[in-house]
Amino acid sequence: MPTLQEVLHAATDLEPAEAEWLHLLVGDWQLIADLSFADLVLWVPAGMEGWLAVAHVRPTTGQMVFFEDVVGRRTHRGRQSLLDQAYLDRRIVRQKDPIFRDDMPVREEAIPVVRAGRPLAVLTRHTNLAAMRTPSRLELTYQSLADALARMIAAGEFPNVSAPTGQRRGAPRVGDGVIRLDVNGVVSYASPNALSAIHRLGHVGDVIDELLAQVVADLLRDESPVDESLAVVVTGRAPWRTEVSSRGASVSMRAIPLTEGGQRVGALLLLRDVSELRRREQELITKDATIREIHHRVKNNLQTVAALLRLQARRLPAGEAGRVALEEAVRRVGVIALVHETLSQGFDETVNFDDIAVRGLQAITEVAKVEHPITSSVDGSFGMLRAEDATAMAMIMSELVQNAVEHGLAETGGSIRVHAERTSDDSGEELLTVSITDDGAGLPDGFRPGTSGLGTQIVQSLVQDLRGKIVWQAAEPRGTQVRFGARLRPLGRDGA
Repeated sequence: MPTLQEVLHAATDLEPAEAEWLHLLVGDWQLIADLSFADLVLWVPAGMEGWLAVAHVRPTTGQMVFFEDVVGRRTHRGRQSLLDQAYLDRRIVRQKDPIFRDDMPVREEAIPVVRAGRPLAVLTRHTNLAAMRTPSRLELTYQSLADALARMIAAGEFPNVSAPTGQRRGAPRVGDGVIRLDVNGVVSYASPNALSAIHRLGHVGDVIDELLAQVVADLLRDESPVDESLAVVVTGRAPWRTEVSSRGASVSMRAIPLTEGGQRVGALLLLRDVSELRRREQELITKDATIREIHHRVKNNLQTVAALLRLQARRLPAGEAGRVALEEAVRRVGVIALVHETLSQGFDETVNFDDIAVRGLQAITEVAKVEHPITSSVDGSFGMLRAEDATAMAMIMSELVQNAVEHGLAETGGSIRVHAERTSDDSGEELLTVSITDDGAGLPDGFRPGTSGLGTQIVQSLVQDLRGKIVWQAAEPRGTQVRFGARLRPLGRDGA
């Protein structure tokens, strides 16, 4: 199914700004469908082939008309005259008599979508009359607001390109609460959900016929800070969003000024109680901060352990087996500390291992106690890894690079090249293949990984933990290549 942008590009000659106008309308028309209790369909002229349906939305507040998707359909002859009239006359046109769809009476009307005086498309509104009854005041108010927005669309005054969408979750919808303001900002109607949201902020008493700005100001008298956009939102003067917090409750508000002939005649306010949403967000923020602090403290403790081991090593003669063992322990502890340092700077339990690989490789080669220079490089990508995979991977690489430095390049110098490749198998499981190649002396005669020292034993154990395999082999034209694979854990929080 092509996107709206692709359809507009293929079927119309609209300018980019005009196409964006339709995108803005479609991005906000759920509001109109809910207020209208009706399906909305957007039609664009398609030359000799008539009209083409490019978007469709159903109401969440009432019964739908179209159970099937109508996007991509051409209009039939009876509806085409309705669309043509609305488009050419740039006015809202309603069918005189209902039409029947599957024994369901449907009222149809066409609303021209106008920008800068030019009609771009036609919006049709389809109302299921079978569910109609004596309307309540809520339904009458909703339909009145929908009609006002329809007139604004036909006049080129809606949507509003300056309306910010905001970054926080919890945008209010029609079902969450609706308030209608007059031109002076006085509440002429408030839905039951809107009244509940205002009362949860701490307001006691009526809201109808009250100045909403005064109601909110009284609630926030002892609260701080206050969003700078609050004043224009609660008076309905600008199409902005804001949030009000008082007495532990939070309410998201969105204002849509209503205009006639370019003059503001009132406003529609959408309200949503987002108290529970904000509480959960705060819990997540606190949890993430706590996890980062734990990683930071673990890193500090590991560095303290490394410093103590380093002091102990200095008390032993250079080259003695005990000192060498302590120095290796210092390096291994430092590698784990590097992973926790990276985790302390992120917002979840995953790390970008490319940074760790480069830093770890440079740290080992820069402090190598060899007379000849050693260069290093990393290519390919490790990508994002879970914390437990990252720790094992860092230890494996540290041991293998250290072995290459000490045994392969100590006498001659040379280069170490690390290559990483991320793939996935047929089941979608993430696979990581890493090769570490040096151009040094090569493997010694009779080399057996399982009996060659503590370092290779650690490597083999960690590779098994990653459900992978490791192979040591001669490199061409000389040197050693170690190649190992790992099956990575999913990156999701609860993946294991």
